[in-house]
Amino acid sequence: MAPRLSTTFKIGRLTCHALEGGTQRLDGGAMFGVVPKVLWERRIRADERNRITLALRCLLVEHDDGLVLIDTGLGNKEDAKFMDIYGVQNQGTTGGSPTQLEDALSAVGHRPADVRWVINTHLHFDHAGGDRCRDASGQVVLAFPNARYVVQKGELDFARHTNERTAGSYLPHNFADVPFQLIDGEQEILPGIRGIPTPGHVPYHQSILIDSGGEKACFLADLVPTSAHLPLPWIMGYDVQPLVTLETRRRLYGRAEAEQWLLLFEHDPAVISGRLGRDGKGFGLVQPQVLG
Repeated sequence: MAPRLSTTFKIGRLTCHALEGGTQRLDGGAMFGVVPKVLWERRIRADERNRITLALRCLLVEHDDGLVLIDTGLGNKEDAKFMDIYGVQNQGTTGGSPTQLEDALSAVGHRPADVRWVINTHLHFDHAGGDRCRDASGQVVLAFPNARYVVQKGELDFARHTNERTAGSYLPHNFADVPFQLIDGEQEILPGIRGIPTPGHVPYHQSILIDSGGEKACFLADLVPTSAHLPLPWIMGYDVQPLVTLETRRRLYGRAEAEQWLLLFEHDPAVISGRLGRDGKGFGLVQPQVLG
């Protein structure tokens, strides 16, 4: 059965589409850090290589200033060894499209050339890998040629100056030669679309807040990669500043609960979104939207 490629919903007067850009598999222990496997595997099962399936979900917003795409998935530039290690399943199937993300875009009636804004939450390979694609001739080109690309200034600098701990996640061919429009800190990128710093996973990570007609939605990216990561201390081993992640989540959860934000999960293979509610001493999801 063909995968469901998109889920459409409204935030105020803005039409939004959660686009399914494929899946990857990452080590479950790394994804849940100090949380014991006996606990996290109750929520997400691991395969024989201890990997869990993760979505490569992006968000498309129909805005008066043009189509806005938040994150771009993993792209099509990696070799077979990379694809096997990370269990990537994102091949395009329609019209020679580079990846499933372009298929999902087509499913809601648009082409890559229609996108006017690309906003990266950060520049790890599974979030910005689709900024550039390998075309039919083998050349690496901008995947969204008519778009302005936006990222935090500090994140681009951090990506360009890696060390032994960070180099595996920042692959230069994903962001080299991209003509980024840089923002610095919390900033309204377009009316109703705001970048909010959410550091911890990496120092200049941002989540994207959509605000229209009294309704708000937040694309969390790797601050809370799946709904299973909602408990405050369930923090990825991949986070370079885990204690910063903890406090960032605490602050964001307070705002999200008070203002009834819709929270959007980039990597949850089943749960697309939900709102925060109290669950004993912690937080749970109210009326989660599940991928059909």
